[in-house]
Amino acid sequence: MNGLLWALQVLLGLYFLFTGVIHFVVPPGLPAPMAWMYELPTGLHYFSGTAEILAGLGLILPGLTRIQTRLTPLAALGLVLIMAGAAVWHLTRNEFENIFMNAILAGLAGFVAYGRWKLSPLKDKGVS
Repeated sequence: MNGLLWALQVLLGLYFLFTGVIHFVVPPGLPAPMAWMYELPTGLHYFSGTAEILAGLGLILPGLTRIQTRLTPLAALGLVLIMAGAAVWHLTRNEFENIFMNAILAGLAGFVAYGRWKLSPLKDKGVS
């Protein structure tokens, strides 16, 4: 279980680091499923980008450093909330493909949160 959770943490962490940065730079020529980014208000870009970058780091760094490992399930839970908000945004725009992706990401993040709380918690340095 620990290996599966680590794989999900790294994959989700890198994904959200990448998408979080995109919120700050919004490059031209994004693929059609991401065209909504051009219409997202600036404040929401900054909020979402910051939350996604911090959560991405929170999925990976506490486990690697073994410092404040309780932050990992909290970061995963934060991503569940961000994805729920994103699903609402896409629902108002009838972007059902994006809602499906939000649901998948929220489900994976929720599994990581539960897994790191109950199934295979990470341990801080010095804790046996």
